[in-house]
Order: sequence, then structure tokens, then C-alpha cells
Amino acid sequence: MRFEVPQFIEIEDKIFGPFTWKQFVYLCGGIGIAVVLFITTPFIVFLVLGIPLAGLAALLAFYPINNRPFSVFLEAVFNFYTNTTNYRWQRTQQAVYKAKQTTPAPTPDEDAPPQVPKDSNGINSLARKLELKAIQQEK
Repeated sequence: MRFEVPQFIEIEDKIFGPFTWKQFVYLCGGIGIAVVLFITTPFIVFLVLGIPLAGLAALLAFYPINNRPFSVFLEAVFNFYTNTTNYRWQRTQQAVYKAKQTTPAPTPDEDAPPQVPKDSNGINSLARKLELKAIQQEK
């Protein structure tokens, strides 16, 4: 028996015509408040409060910022202005690295074998020598 796997589960369902449930609630709330202000208050109060509230409702319903709803943006702005977070640097230790103490170089013993200076890229030079030797043997 085959089962259908749901696809596009991140997309909200359209409930009221072309609007999702959230869009419908935002638009009805914003436009409803604007209409109530238009009917019950003087026209100046409607212009000052009603039109910005209807515009905010339209932004909440339709305007995404960085592919996220406008409500998430408003929440971030509100948290930024209300939270007082101070980041202060405080030293926890005296120093991460301590200066190396220099020790005097040991005097070479006459009985000890001479030290061969180490090559800083020893493995690289050894690999190169082996490759050259292999190429010469192939010829």
C-alpha cells in the first residue's frame, strides 16, 4: 500500500480566499480598529492613530523581512530596545602565554658525537629526494 507524503509543509494554508489565517486576523484587526476610530473620534484622531494602525496591520500581513514575518522583526526590535545588556570584557587570567626563559647553551663535550643540524622541512626534502631517485631509476 502506498502512502502520500505531504509536501510543502512550511507553507501556510489559505483559509479566507487568498489570505492565511494570520493575514486575515491582522487585516481584520487593523482595519476594524481604524473603522471604529473613524466612526467614534474626530477625523484628526483617525488620521493620527487609525491610518498608522491600518498600515501596521498591512505590514504584519504582507511584508516579510529577510524571508521572515514582520512580526518576528517587530519582536526583535522590541527586545533590542527594552533589554539592557552590557557586554564588558574582564581579564580572567594574567597571561595566556608566558615568555620563554632562556637557558644557557650547553658546552659541547669532546667525547660526544657531533650534532647534525636538523632541516626545518626534513620530511619534504626526504620526499623530494626519493621522488628524484625513483624518476632516475625509471629512465
